[in-house]
Amino acid sequence: MLVRVKLFATLGRFRPGERPGSPFTFAVDEGATVADLTARLGLPEAEVKVVFVNGLVQPPTYVLRAADEVGIFPPIGGG
Repeated sequence: MLVRVKLFATLGRFRPGERPGSPFTFAVDEGATVADLTARLGLPEAEVKVVFVNGLVQPPTYVLRAADEVGIFPPIGGG
């Protein structure tokens, strides 16, 4: 099944040639979770801070559905 993904800030480096925050379509298996998606994308667990699915924060155990829109953010600091 296909989901739409956006990687923000420093996570953009895991999609070379694309700008951070640019959406792309990604195939995952039926029953895949947010954790399955981030692993398939090669994102280190420590670099994933917040995941939004269809605009709502979801835990790593959330089961994705076809056409979900997923935004993945790293820890962000400022000061």
